[in-house]
Amino acid sequence: MSIEWNQESREFHLRNDRVSYVLRVLENGWLGHLYFGSPLTEGRSYAHLVPGEFLGYSNRVGEPVPFEYPSGGSGDFRIPAVAIELPDGSGVLDLRYASHRTLPGKPVIPGLPSTYVEVGGEAETLEITLSDAVAQIEVRLLYTIYRDRPLIVRGARIANAGQAPLILRSAMSASLDLPDSEWQLISLSGDWARERHVVRQGLRPGRQSVSSLRGSSSAQHNPFVALARPATTEDAGEAIGICLAYSGNFLAETEVEPFGTARVRAGINPEGFSWLLEPGAEFATPEAVLAFSATGLDELSHAYHDLLRERMARGSWRDKLRPIVINNWEATYFDFDEPKLLAIATAAKEMGIEMFVLDDGWFGRRDDDSSSLGDWTVNTAKLPGGIESVARKVEALGMRFGIWIEPEMVSRRSDLFAKHPDWAIGVPSRPKTESRNQYVLDMSRPEVVDYLFDALSAILGSAPISYVKWDMNRNITEPFSPTLPAWRQGEFFHRYILGVYALYDRLTEAFPGILFESCASGGARFDAGMLAFAPQGWTSDNTDAVERLKIQWGTSMVYPLSSMAAHVSAVPNHQVGRITPLETRAAVAFFGAFGYELDPTKLSADETAEVAQQVAFYKKWRELFQRGRFHRLISPFEDDRDVTAWMTVAVDARSAVVGYYSILNRPNSGPTRLKLRGLDPATSYRVSIWTAAVGDENDESPSPIVLGGDVLMAAGLVIEGLRLSSTQGDFRARVYVLESI
Repeated sequence: MSIEWNQESREFHLRNDRVSYVLRVLENGWLGHLYFGSPLTEGRSYAHLVPGEFLGYSNRVGEPVPFEYPSGGSGDFRIPAVAIELPDGSGVLDLRYASHRTLPGKPVIPGLPSTYVEVGGEAETLEITLSDAVAQIEVRLLYTIYRDRPLIVRGARIANAGQAPLILRSAMSASLDLPDSEWQLISLSGDWARERHVVRQGLRPGRQSVSSLRGSSSAQHNPFVALARPATTEDAGEAIGICLAYSGNFLAETEVEPFGTARVRAGINPEGFSWLLEPGAEFATPEAVLAFSATGLDELSHAYHDLLRERMARGSWRDKLRPIVINNWEATYFDFDEPKLLAIATAAKEMGIEMFVLDDGWFGRRDDDSSSLGDWTVNTAKLPGGIESVARKVEALGMRFGIWIEPEMVSRRSDLFAKHPDWAIGVPSRPKTESRNQYVLDMSRPEVVDYLFDALSAILGSAPISYVKWDMNRNITEPFSPTLPAWRQGEFFHRYILGVYALYDRLTEAFPGILFESCASGGARFDAGMLAFAPQGWTSDNTDAVERLKIQWGTSMVYPLSSMAAHVSAVPNHQVGRITPLETRAAVAFFGAFGYELDPTKLSADETAEVAQQVAFYKKWRELFQRGRFHRLISPFEDDRDVTAWMTVAVDARSAVVGYYSILNRPNSGPTRLKLRGLDPATSYRVSIWTAAVGDENDESPSPIVLGGDVLMAAGLVIEGLRLSSTQGDFRARVYVLESI
């Protein structure tokens, strides 16, 4: 790992054995981008990568100079990284190189989540200062390179060095100019119950973007995009990723201009955003993580999985194996009392489940979704002994206990709203939009954050609570805060998410032993920023095994399995009504933070035995499921396939688990070969089929066989039996276990 400065050619070269990033100060003082990709040789100049005619505009405008942090108004007509309204009303900037320095490790970003280092020499940071002498603006660009990770972490600090206030209109976390546009844009898009579906489309002239203006990163679009060559697959070809560590309104956008070059930018969504920069003030952008792979999307994902699991997640739960939970929501909804909860917990404990989570309905007068959000006191009509009584009785069973909260919301029918109606977001002169019988609290106000911290601390400190599911069930409408003057209302959305981060930070610091799981009407705020506080998230409200194949596949493009809460639920499925085998539901949910979303007291004897075997199997291979290297094998998004396959491999490649899923049965289908990845070609593996099904007359699992890693990867694993019997029906799964011998 090194950060080189070539004084003669005025180039910066950030390099390790997996990636290089090259910048150059152009002849006119602007900072240009030369290269991002596979590692280049140290000690050489790469100035030739930008033709001499493009090394500075001279008197020419509109040509594709590769800028590192572009601004508008000086002849670059493409999408800018920064836009500032100056005191005279103009927005022309002329940012030129002023200085640079190299820092050991990685600076923190005040108020924002970010990656970090733990040991000396793990990373270095280059800080380049650009300045505009006329506008009296300084921009500090930060680039962190880790010793052994194929990525560059970027961010910017924008400071007002003058005597008059300025208005920041746009502040991207990263902008990247590429010399050609022969790329495809990969995004993770969808909606509630179908989050993070993979969308892949070729770049074309003009702009293409994904974004959110909902107050959260959203279920509609995720703050991650990748650029892949048209021929790039999971295991071959170039790919570039940009992951934004931010949970609010964002924009990720590409632009192809007439010369055939491409620019991509990512950061806070400029629409509806402005920030007053007083003299001496500085604005810090969220962090963007740029990753590169020369060997396909698989390696790109591994770079993100390792970083987010090891250097974004933090606290005592970062490295702990996640417990197997049972959540009572789909078992009881709001209709429960202490005996019913304890019956569920007792049945779950007998099957080996480790944690009971009490979902919505335990507080205020919450018998349905029309009241009590904001009133974080126990509903004694349901729980006369309070949370403490339930929690201690669950712990006495040998289980841990968790609860559900939705702190950012308030019900119109609540004591909190009656006392503080102005705490609910809305424009005073307009009606507030009530959605899901609730309003959103103004998290930009410190007094709101203080109230929530005090109220939730009282609950969390009152009982042995080991787990918190933090929900957020509606988007923001009528964005406005009475604490901000009219000319600063553009700061509202960013200040809101800073307030959310502040509450998370205070609670996780006060209760370091609690495992927090983020949730937002399912997966509507599943992003890297959340992982800094909650190392796992509720992947989707949709727990149907078939739907989860696409959701978990797309999520795995950037987020590790340890962050993906995946549960087995009852059938008919509560979201889509589909009936799938219990074995299939588990075979999908294994690949994540495993749990159950059903009433175990209503299972048959065979189903109870099957669940117990599922739990035992997951416990045996939990380390592999949560921390193994995940490989996507057959995509559910290509060619309307009825088959999906993936696998996870131990870091030492001594063991692996493969999931193979057949959606719709077809007549007279022969065996297929599934080529595996990530194994040791010189190792022999015992290959067996796992099943927990009890009394399945159609199960004809063959005896274990021994195959070499080379054969399994080059020729493939022969998959047979799933479609050979008309009695087996649809929605079948096979789980293969590979163990070195």
